[in-house]
Amino acid sequence: MHAVESIIEAMPQKQRAVARTLHQLCAVELALRPEVRYRLPFYYRNSWICFISPLKNGAVELGFTRGSELTHSAEHLQSKGRKQVYSIEYTRPDDIELETLLPILHEAIVLDETTPYSVRRKS
Repeated sequence: MHAVESIIEAMPQKQRAVARTLHQLCAVELALRPEVRYRLPFYYRNSWICFISPLKNGAVELGFTRGSELTHSAEHLQSKGRKQVYSIEYTRPDDIELETLLPILHEAIVLDETTPYSVRRKS
């Protein structure tokens, strides 16, 4: 079992179902490379594109590491006070609407493939 799958399987049951669905979409259907970073499943092409994070409220967050640069369906993404990472929360697998999520994921992949990621540090 891949390390990412081990992390997902260790999640509480309700979160595990959502995380499995998101993992299937990112790793299998979109062929993003799963890796563990910060004890969370991250998904890569050239650089990190998104991650899955279980939340204390029982939901699962799909975070986009360059969310502030995404414009498609921006009304579906939440910043939660963060400057760069934006995300969507899901509480059940049925909440995942592919017609909303896929355009966001595709835009994040295109951004990753066309604009190199650069770390922005405060000076």
